[in-house]
Amino acid sequence: MQIQGHYELKFEAVREAFAALFEDPQERGAALCIQVGGETVIDLWAGSADKDGQQAWHSDTIANLFSCTKTFTAVTALQLVDEGKLALDVPVARYWPEFAQAGKDGVTLRQLLSHRAGLPAIRDLLPAEALYDWETMVGALVAERPWWTPGTEHGYAAITYGWLVGELIRRADGRGPGESIVARTARPLGLDFHVGLPDEEFHRVAHIARGKGNLGDEAAQRLLQVTLREPQALSTRAFTNPPAILTSTNKPEWRRMQQPAANGHGNARSLAGFYTGLLDGSLLESELLDELTREHSLGQDRTLLTQTRFGLGCMLDQPTVANATFGLGAKAFGHPGAGGSVGFADPEHDVAFGFVTNTLGPYILMDPRAQKLVKVLAGCL
Repeated sequence: MQIQGHYELKFEAVREAFAALFEDPQERGAALCIQVGGETVIDLWAGSADKDGQQAWHSDTIANLFSCTKTFTAVTALQLVDEGKLALDVPVARYWPEFAQAGKDGVTLRQLLSHRAGLPAIRDLLPAEALYDWETMVGALVAERPWWTPGTEHGYAAITYGWLVGELIRRADGRGPGESIVARTARPLGLDFHVGLPDEEFHRVAHIARGKGNLGDEAAQRLLQVTLREPQALSTRAFTNPPAILTSTNKPEWRRMQQPAANGHGNARSLAGFYTGLLDGSLLESELLDELTREHSLGQDRTLLTQTRFGLGCMLDQPTVANATFGLGAKAFGHPGAGGSVGFADPEHDVAFGFVTNTLGPYILMDPRAQKLVKVLAGCL
């Protein structure tokens, strides 16, 4: 396997670990970017971007980053808080009056961002095409009653987060949520990151497909069993209502829509660059960065059925939980995306990390491939 890109010699072991990923015949394509103190020390890519292994992964290949998108969305919301256009602790209904119904009159932006609002799923079954209709999805969430008393527990809002926070951004900023996020986070830093991808960029997008035969860890298997056996369960509804959620990633409609929980498209550079922008103060004032990265939720996750720890729209490190540690420092914060991609920052080492893959693994939180790379990185620092 030919590894493209560049690396500093001090980090040669990380390059070797990245190359070793491709010893698995199922591994199609991937990219890795690591910045230390704002300087890029590793920028690598390899493998194939299409499903048949005919098209090489290029320097400008981008991929669906799934939930890595959530932190970009949270930062945008916090910028609007900084400008006085939103507030963390006033009812969402102040900005979005219809939202007050069905027991949601006290729900706040802080609760939405920390997965404490009780809205990770929609009970009434929706048609597959509803996924692509913003008004339909927002309307369904307006009518939904919380699955628990808001603020008392937490459960990961895997996809509903995008409509909930996205609608607030849209109302506060007056443009599509994806346009707002890109204009406020990606453009100022020159990042190749998109939420709502123009058709002319489609040729650069890696085709995403699952690896076969790997059942994942206990947490992954537990969630899978619930979704297979309990159609009414919160977890099942969160990932399968509308039913197109898990099968749409390669569709043009999915790429075009602005769904800021899960359909950001970018590369490893855009993830590392975003987290450098948080570490160096380019994106948020220190007070709001402290809010972003302060623990808001910890414990058994009602949706993921495993222990999670969240700030505001970012996942916080759990050094003692095997599937929930980024693997560098206890103060690390960031977000994994479904199937293995991840972006995070470790303020103690001034490291920003981005890993992107188009071979989906079955893990719920951290993918062991990224964790292996970080382990080797730690030895080089």
